[in-house]
Amino acid sequence: MIKSSIFFLLLLCSTVNAQTKMDDILGNWMATDKSVKVQVYKEGGTFKAKVIWYDIKLGSGKPMHASVDHRNPNPKMRHRKIIGMEVLDGLHFNSATKRWENGKIYDASSGRTWDSYAEIRADGELIVRGYWKWQWIGKTLHFERY
Repeated sequence: MIKSSIFFLLLLCSTVNAQTKMDDILGNWMATDKSVKVQVYKEGGTFKAKVIWYDIKLGSGKPMHASVDHRNPNPKMRHRKIIGMEVLDGLHFNSATKRWENGKIYDASSGRTWDSYAEIRADGELIVRGYWKWQWIGKTLHFERY
């Protein structure tokens, strides 16, 4: 009985994951730690995300409309506003893996850009992984649909 229950649960989880569609990632997502909210959208065949809200207590303390990308390595971009800033770019949906892959994610707190991928888990949680060269060297962000 226990073996059949475990098998059924695994089958259900794989079925839910197998139903992921290309546009499932679109919409607004709030980080599970409530630090940032992003809007994921499609443009020119790729998926992107921009910041639409963040917790000012975690940043410089400036109002959202006044905060700028002051750590950007490009001096010409240090005056762009954080709100509306594109932080994820170039994701392409891989129907075989049910993931959005080959993207770039920008971390405004450090001014660094990382390779990235995203996936939606069976429970509906969006996982975004930023990594350097190898996927096991990086950081994972967790989001819930907002």
